[in-house]
Amino acid sequence: MHQIRQPAVAGTFYPGTASTLKHDVTTLLAAAKTAPLGKLPKAIIVPHAGYIYSGATAAAAYARLSAGRGQITRVVLLGPVHRVPVRGLALPGAEAFATPLGNIPVDQSAVTLLSTMPQVVTSTAAHAGEHSLEVQLPFLQSVLGDFSLIPLAVGDATPEEIAEVLDALWGGPETLIVISSDLSHFLPYATACAVDQQTAQRILELHGPLTHEQACGGTPINGLLLAASRHHLQPLLLDLCNSGDTAGDKNRVVGYASFAFMEASDHAN
Repeated sequence: MHQIRQPAVAGTFYPGTASTLKHDVTTLLAAAKTAPLGKLPKAIIVPHAGYIYSGATAAAAYARLSAGRGQITRVVLLGPVHRVPVRGLALPGAEAFATPLGNIPVDQSAVTLLSTMPQVVTSTAAHAGEHSLEVQLPFLQSVLGDFSLIPLAVGDATPEEIAEVLDALWGGPETLIVISSDLSHFLPYATACAVDQQTAQRILELHGPLTHEQACGGTPINGLLLAASRHHLQPLLLDLCNSGDTAGDKNRVVGYASFAFMEASDHAN
């Protein structure tokens, strides 16, 4: 296996040249409103639209990881499949993921571990054109520097199946979990605001399951909510808006939110 997963949406969802991409991500991170959290999140939920739509909301979470540079060396990244259906969670069968900012190695020891789990499959096709994972990578490269990646494209899977994978990869302070999901799709602005507020509240209460109408990444979110409950993580809402607030019209909007999940002080392990 000497395969590098090439970018599919560079130049469309985000800039395709390294210099412009670096500039845009740096600008988004610098503009993010970041009241200090006191410590690094164990997990984040971030949106995955084009950067002009949801980049600022994603940056609200990523900016809080900057203190983790050199400490967070392993990222478990889960996002929903949009094009190729899969049963379970799909690994890419690749050694690295490329972006205009460079290549990110896939954690092969984690791949070996996951290959023993029946809900984990390998699907190059599921990853090839998928944007939900890819759009997160330039942010991670910008805030963390060097890290290894465990990229999982999530299809039809139960919360328990996903939580089991997260438990297996949980690790310590070196491991960050990233769930890629937008919220509601194509509702009128006022309706979307109300629906997304309710969805955010459910996430804050660790109260799944969410439907795909509430969040396109509802399946991986549901797995995180189950794992977060077991591991005593405390969620915080960092930003909530929609495409009508950023770069779209208000007739049919897509909702975006970012959350940080913190380890409780008395449950450091």
